[in-house]
Amino acid sequence: MRVEHIGLATLYLGDCREVLPTLAPCDLILTDPPYGIGADKAKAHSSIRDNDAWERRNWDNATPPAWLFGLMREKADTLMVWGGNYFADMLPATSGWLCWRKPEAETGFSLADIELCWTSLDFAARTKTLPRRDGNEHPTQKPVALMEWAMSFAPKAETVCDPFMGSGTTGVACVQLGRRFIGIEREQKYFEIACERIANARRQESLFQEPARAEQHGLAL
Repeated sequence: MRVEHIGLATLYLGDCREVLPTLAPCDLILTDPPYGIGADKAKAHSSIRDNDAWERRNWDNATPPAWLFGLMREKADTLMVWGGNYFADMLPATSGWLCWRKPEAETGFSLADIELCWTSLDFAARTKTLPRRDGNEHPTQKPVALMEWAMSFAPKAETVCDPFMGSGTTGVACVQLGRRFIGIEREQKYFEIACERIANARRQESLFQEPARAEQHGLAL
């Protein structure tokens, strides 16, 4: 397992099923796991942690095992899961849904024009309209502004974890908001992209931080 430290971010190259159990609890887990659209989800409910089905399938063709959702709920004060509607049988009922509406839907409507985020918070559903993505480093990449918006509903969360980090969008949002970030990604290609994006975001933030002004002392006459 490889670990990179970039400012307030700690990034793990590894399988979240192996890494997450070893980490200390955090304030918020905000993540976008594979939805398993079109896959046989029956095996996802297996209590066996070496879920072979998940290993054999591609990113969006299998869901994480049910026990992992339980672990995420134990590890964080607040949990937010994009695509939570696909995991309704693995997550408890909630009223605190976040709804991302994509402006491209103005001329028509389909379920693909809206994405839902399950949260453990108790509030009426909220909606945000944003473009589909602001980058294409990962097939399911979300806009940074979308992750910042989601985190605004957990204002006291100082440490944020994303067990399915992908290209690091949640980490970039954390850099811009000044929060600590813990990311886990098992694909080296996306891990490297995440490291670069988070490092670049940190450099950009430092450019906007005004250096401390030198203290001026008057001359005694």
